[in-house]
Amino acid sequence: MNPIFIVALHQAGLPDDSVGELISVAKVIDPSSAPTALACGYGAELDSVCTSLRPMFREVWKLANEHFTGSNSEAMREALVAIVPKGSIVLLAHEHFGLDLAPGLSIKLNASYVPDVIAVEEGLKLIRQEFNGQFSVRMECDLSAGAVITIRPGCFKATSTASAEGVVIDKSAAIPTMTLHRRYITTIPAQVGDVDITKQTVLVSVGRGIQDQENIGLAEELASVLGGAVSCSRPVVDAKWLEKSRQVGSSGATVSPKVYLACGISGSFQHMTGIKGAPFLVAINKNPGAPIFQFADIGIVDDVLEFLPVLTERVREVLAGKGAAVAAR
Repeated sequence: MNPIFIVALHQAGLPDDSVGELISVAKVIDPSSAPTALACGYGAELDSVCTSLRPMFREVWKLANEHFTGSNSEAMREALVAIVPKGSIVLLAHEHFGLDLAPGLSIKLNASYVPDVIAVEEGLKLIRQEFNGQFSVRMECDLSAGAVITIRPGCFKATSTASAEGVVIDKSAAIPTMTLHRRYITTIPAQVGDVDITKQTVLVSVGRGIQDQENIGLAEELASVLGGAVSCSRPVVDAKWLEKSRQVGSSGATVSPKVYLACGISGSFQHMTGIKGAPFLVAINKNPGAPIFQFADIGIVDDVLEFLPVLTERVREVLAGKGAAVAAR
């Protein structure tokens, strides 16, 4: 079987949640595989990332170069072409950096390219969604020259088992001299509104199915009872029903709550890519064919306007019953 490499995204010295998900994908592709992590960066932060990756991989290839500051995909593409063996399978998260890096990498490696994969079946049949999630397409991948595959975040449960303590192998000396056409300038942090949805453990998220701005109060009431906050999909922001800081998705915030209630949200890629950490996802949608149900732990086919008040009341009753039980003790 082809060797498997995982591009390990990281931030502030810690691996991204997508790394554990990509390990799970590697095990589906080849249960006997021992994927290798590719950790690109520079300085003390990279050393910290490599240390964090050791329990997850047998080998962590450290690629240190000052051009990697700011996640410069042009520089990383040149380095990976020189270092990754021909015929390898390279797995990346399908997010803004993976979208920038993967297509050109596949061309330079002369490898197959399959983006935005949501599932993998036996025999390396890769499943993607087309037409905004209306159709699922099964594709067979030619591995004769290797493959570059991007995986949609949140579609695979992150691996929960650690391997034997791996080794860090410094491959920095093999990075070629590079003449780059882009350079990192600065990172502009996203604006945080009255509520920082990235810090919430429970999110009640509303989409187009909420129908009107006045109905958002139903979600706010449920969020209050659950001790969480209200977030939303892009159509709600476009309609100016909620501010931009409440938006989850590729053009909004990336969140990692423990519980995520998707209320009247279809589940497009643009929205799902903003949900990390594999939260317990409850989907409420009156369309039984909505893509969101493919990612949900619990799916409820109902009108959110009718279901949310009932759910809120039931949660109140449960919490009140727990309070009474504690008082009785």
